[in-house]
Amino acid sequence: MSVSQLAKIRIKNLRLRTYIGIKDEEIKNKQDVVVNVELHYVAKRAMHSTEIEDALNYRPITKSIIQHVEENRFELLERLTAELLDLVSADARVTFAEVEVDKPHALRFADSVSIALCYHKD
Repeated sequence: MSVSQLAKIRIKNLRLRTYIGIKDEEIKNKQDVVVNVELHYVAKRAMHSTEIEDALNYRPITKSIIQHVEENRFELLERLTAELLDLVSADARVTFAEVEVDKPHALRFADSVSIALCYHKD
């Protein structure tokens, strides 16, 4: 039986605050967003190594997500999600990425509204 060399990294429920929306209240006040990321990469080298350089390091990826969300303003959830997808899929080793961003309390009777976008390496 062979072992799969495909690794999946999941960053779950990263809770951040940013300016997002088009209403005056949304433009003036930061709101909560929840970011979920899934990244796939071939982990053959990392599976037999002790060197962080052989793995896709999720710490700097997470830090860049936090910095991007907290230091910018977004009118649309789609735009924020697309920018984060570009950011997390920038590493050449990433073969698949999915980013989902939830905007809690966006609708009166719903927990949240979310947008998810995917990247597939050709």
